[in-house]
Amino acid sequence: MRAVTKDTTFDAACALIEAALGGARRAELLEGLTLPRLRDYMRSNSFEERFVRRFDAETRREGFHVLHDWDGKADKVGRDIIPIDVLGYLIDTRGAGPHDPYAVAILLDYYYVHLLSLLAMRIWDEGDADANLDRVAGMLRQLQGPNGGGQLFADDAETLILIATSHFELVERGYEQLLARIRTLSRTHQTNIALGHAASMGSHLRFGFQATYARDTIAMRDDNAADYPWLCFALLTVMQEYARLHEAGVEGPLRDWVVEALLNGLSPDPRAFIGEPPASLSRCERERTEFRAMFRQYRDDLLAEFERLRPDDRIYSPLSFFFNFSHNVLKGTIVDALLRGRAWDLSFNDLLTGLGPKGESKAALARTLMGYARSSPDRICGRLMPVIVFDPDAGREAFRITMRKLRE
Repeated sequence: MRAVTKDTTFDAACALIEAALGGARRAELLEGLTLPRLRDYMRSNSFEERFVRRFDAETRREGFHVLHDWDGKADKVGRDIIPIDVLGYLIDTRGAGPHDPYAVAILLDYYYVHLLSLLAMRIWDEGDADANLDRVAGMLRQLQGPNGGGQLFADDAETLILIATSHFELVERGYEQLLARIRTLSRTHQTNIALGHAASMGSHLRFGFQATYARDTIAMRDDNAADYPWLCFALLTVMQEYARLHEAGVEGPLRDWVVEALLNGLSPDPRAFIGEPPASLSRCERERTEFRAMFRQYRDDLLAEFERLRPDDRIYSPLSFFFNFSHNVLKGTIVDALLRGRAWDLSFNDLLTGLGPKGESKAALARTLMGYARSSPDRICGRLMPVIVFDPDAGREAFRITMRKLRE
């Protein structure tokens, strides 16, 4: 293991990225930069020597490949980092071409968002983890500000942790330790993490239920021993936030967002949390019991509020959107923005909610991502399957089944 020096501390790494994100520094770097030169920059950047190599190695030892994707065809972790994979795909698809400032700016931001995701995983290394996460959030705002390439990635730093850990891991050994660390954060940070995870894991497990497990709930439970404790944490934390808002008489967008996250998180397997517990929840029975009691306490109000989220053809619903891994959704969004030459005014978080504006844009992006996934399907259980699906009929069916089970 490399010795920790002043250049490889969390504070020093943040200072390097903050300086790099400065408007003048980023503009100077982008000037005249071609796609091949950007690839060379990513591979040889001084960040690699100064902190990335050490942080990535430590995060891998903890069980997570934040910067690299799993190569399913070669059955191993990819050689290049994900932004270089996307850059290579762009060159292969349309050629290196002349200087394209738009594509270079988007790809550079995509590179930086991966570095921020890596930093988000190291917030417990030194100092105050909550303050460190807030610092990462500040850098994310800077990245997505007026000096950036115009593409949104995530609404908050908590979502960077979600995306960073949403990869195929051959050995799922890091999730329990990470969840223990998450529990040390402030209530606000835990709630933000829970809201994102409840919504995202709902979509992730619904995909598995349909594609991987052939609608076999028992098989899904048995194969997701790492996911169910996280979903239990997320549901309980979001339920506690709902109770706080309910008792305070708070209504409006925040409460609607909380209710929607609960519905999405429950949708893959309601009975696991309000019925007999599966073995995959054996380690968190206290949390599951508390969630079930709170659900029963607020059941009538929740069911009425869930009913207002019933999917229909006029409104985008996250219940209609399901996928294998969150980072693939973000990657697909970036690829499409690069190929069409125009950023989406949507973050990953926007696809996890049907609330607020941009409903038509969300549906358009979801359909676009499914189109890419259909054109390059993965082989799952012997069948070629798209790994991102937008299906309003499936969303209505998921809602109907979820509500029936919640009313039992």
